[in-house]
Amino acid sequence: MFFKPDQLKPVSEISHEATVQSVKNDSVTVLLSPGVSCSGCQAERSCGMSGDSTKLITVNGSFELQPGEKVEVSMKGSQGFMALFLGYLLPLTLVVAALVTLISIKAGELFSGVASFAVLIPYYIMLWIFRNHIAKKFSFTIKSAV
Repeated sequence: MFFKPDQLKPVSEISHEATVQSVKNDSVTVLLSPGVSCSGCQAERSCGMSGDSTKLITVNGSFELQPGEKVEVSMKGSQGFMALFLGYLLPLTLVVAALVTLISIKAGELFSGVASFAVLIPYYIMLWIFRNHIAKKFSFTIKSAV
């Protein structure tokens, strides 16, 4: 797959249409579902929203919204790249580094392959332990989708 030069522009904001599921005093829970806007998006294949996937997101803040209302949820592009790094790039780097290291010390192919994927177990445990700290680094904004 080749990219055209105009597709490589930095993304300043990532946004998706969503439906309000519930409203509390200090937060709103919205359901993101892939829609028409995904087909024209530069990050369609890498963001995880293409296809039939839906995601629930809780946005902190006080909003005058009703369940069932259509809204647009957005985040800064730099936060999207941080999510991409933590979710895809860093785990891939860990697996490849472990595989190359184990093969270079002649640990055996089967052991090297299994052990390189086993490196992901502590990585994802650490992500889970620090999930609240990581979640504070991501902030979403809501706009009416009118």
